[in-house]
Amino acid sequence: MVINQKILYITPPFTQLNTPYPATAYLKGYTNTLGVESYQADLGIEVILALFCKSGLQNMFRRLEESDVELSDNTWEIYQLRQNYLRTIDPVIAFLQHRDPTLAHQICAGGYLPEAGRFEQMADLEFAFGEMGITERARHLATLYLEDLSDLIKEAIDPHFGFSRYAERLSVSASDFGPLDQVLQDPDSLVSEMLVSLLQEKIEASKATVVCLTVPFPGNLFGALKCGQYIKSEYPYISVILGGGYANTELRSLADERLFSYVDFVCLDDGEAPLRLLLEHLEGEREASELKRVFRLHGEVVQYCNAAKELDVAQRETGTPDYSDLLLDRYLSVIEVVNPMHRLWSDGRWNKLTLAHGCYWGKCAFCDVNLDYIGRYEPISAAMLCDRIEEIIEQTGQRGFHFVDEAAPPALMRDLALEIVRRGITITWWTNIRFEKSFSRDLCRILKQSGCIAVSGGLEVASDRLLALMQKGVTVSQVAEVCHHFMCSNIMVHAYLMYGFPTQTEQETVDSLEMVRQLFAAELLQSGFWHLFAMTAHSPVGVDPAAYNVIKIGPAQGAFANNDLIHEDPEGAEHEKFSFGLRKSLFNFMNGQYLDAHLQDWFDFEVPETSVEPDFIANVLDDCYFAPDTFSDHARVVWQGHSYTVEEITGQNRLVNLVFNFYHQSEIADLTVDLHCGDWMIKIMEESSVYNGQKFTFAQLRRSFEEAEIAEWEDFAGSELWENWQQLGLLIL
Repeated sequence: MVINQKILYITPPFTQLNTPYPATAYLKGYTNTLGVESYQADLGIEVILALFCKSGLQNMFRRLEESDVELSDNTWEIYQLRQNYLRTIDPVIAFLQHRDPTLAHQICAGGYLPEAGRFEQMADLEFAFGEMGITERARHLATLYLEDLSDLIKEAIDPHFGFSRYAERLSVSASDFGPLDQVLQDPDSLVSEMLVSLLQEKIEASKATVVCLTVPFPGNLFGALKCGQYIKSEYPYISVILGGGYANTELRSLADERLFSYVDFVCLDDGEAPLRLLLEHLEGEREASELKRVFRLHGEVVQYCNAAKELDVAQRETGTPDYSDLLLDRYLSVIEVVNPMHRLWSDGRWNKLTLAHGCYWGKCAFCDVNLDYIGRYEPISAAMLCDRIEEIIEQTGQRGFHFVDEAAPPALMRDLALEIVRRGITITWWTNIRFEKSFSRDLCRILKQSGCIAVSGGLEVASDRLLALMQKGVTVSQVAEVCHHFMCSNIMVHAYLMYGFPTQTEQETVDSLEMVRQLFAAELLQSGFWHLFAMTAHSPVGVDPAAYNVIKIGPAQGAFANNDLIHEDPEGAEHEKFSFGLRKSLFNFMNGQYLDAHLQDWFDFEVPETSVEPDFIANVLDDCYFAPDTFSDHARVVWQGHSYTVEEITGQNRLVNLVFNFYHQSEIADLTVDLHCGDWMIKIMEESSVYNGQKFTFAQLRRSFEEAEIAEWEDFAGSELWENWQQLGLLIL
């Protein structure tokens, strides 16, 4: 059927400064396949640009002059320096957009940027500046400059402001909609005035009849509802649809009718099929009862409509994400911290793409495994992913990719890497993984060759007992081995770290910190982040707390958001008191500082001595190094494709040898073998070359060797020749 609706996809404030959140691009890509006219806007970055410019700051300072707000010493200093901010704001923004790189020299020379409270932390970071180039240092200083202004805005203009969140406190664990509803009735602040002004421009330009608001995080909900409030007041004929990660996790038991003063429909889980059926409903071609995973207001009662027989849209049919309409050249590359891995979240423009829907593991006790976005696993073929990558590069002109999977599947990562190399595509990419034993040395090498620069993964509690309890499916030793393989390929590793999992003792917390210390000391980790365990309603722990020896004590089920649960851990430690020490130690470990300090030094209360051997990780690496290689018959043999030349030479004993010269990026390596074996190696490199795209297995390799009657396979597989050949580019994946 023909759908005549015009859609405007909106990402409300605020998510990231450096790159757009991908939900609207995903949905626009899908509705393109339906022939539906659509537009999109990231009002987060557009509000930031409207505020952080000369005219925006002039408006802000004018309001301050007219107000009677009392400023702190820090913000009073910023106000007194207002002429300096007005003089520098436009050049600084242009610099952070990569439009004026020469400004880095003035910024670093000092005396150009006004400096307030945020610059006081520079002394703590001085040791890192020596490792930063002038551009990176200037971006860090410019980021501090913006954060000073942010402090003023939050204190005197809009208490809800934050660069990556807006009124988040009102939306976190908001089982009662009342407080949020009340604040939404307050007069608009300067920030929300800018928001609705930009929204009006987008509606008028697009002539939209449907506005879709994505709310991935609690910090987007207030901005989304401000948009809905304005649309309901000024454009009552427009249908407003709300969806995204916040709805998927928090609003599954929605019953508060007040929300529908701001929106018409709330969609859950993947949006493609629900949106298509909603469009049919708005065209008068489908009854409301036949919608898919949609809340609406029926009379004065919230009704959940989910009787549609249509299945979700297969990932191969969702289309290529479409980033058109977004201001891709105006995002800001900021450097909040100097750690190179942490910077990936805030520095640079990343095209976001998903390798597979859901999580192939889907068992972790703390994770929302009962929800669709985790529980329904559906990968896409490597060929289709590469097609989409090439389309997105053509569309955006950007070659940086963040694959935003819950956990990227190793087998698919392997196939994707091979296809990227085979096609000769140049991209730079990073993703989230599980520390699977599948990440062998050779797999990491082909990932690196395809452009992988970093991975992040959940080490969580760094305790084998607790990792088993949470069904993580890994051990600390396995994590160390995998991190070593990534390190050998110069791929950075970030670890998500957790404390306070049910029944975790003080001893286990200290031992986890010791494991983390050793991993950083061995340079197996480049960054990490500790977070306190949170029990959610859709995780195995939240569904069955008794099985994990915790007690759910609240909150009571509300009519609005229901996800975060309050719990007691009668068998565990007093987890919160470890927070500061864990964060402080990790900050220092990430920067290579105080790795030999006694663990007690990080805490202002007595902690037990660690029971972890001081050479535990070192011994794991030794065992890894001396362990013999074992390969499955189904493993794939791949010659990395390095160029080589071959020359015949005759020795004094008249035996003919072949001398290979292998040409790598920065070196030439040679290898001498006898003629018979050399001819066989040439045959194998041709048949297994990454560029011919043919699957060649380890079983075929061994059978071919035996048929060639060169030697006994076991002798060859344990030889120096075999080891050298692998180092030169023969991979077993």
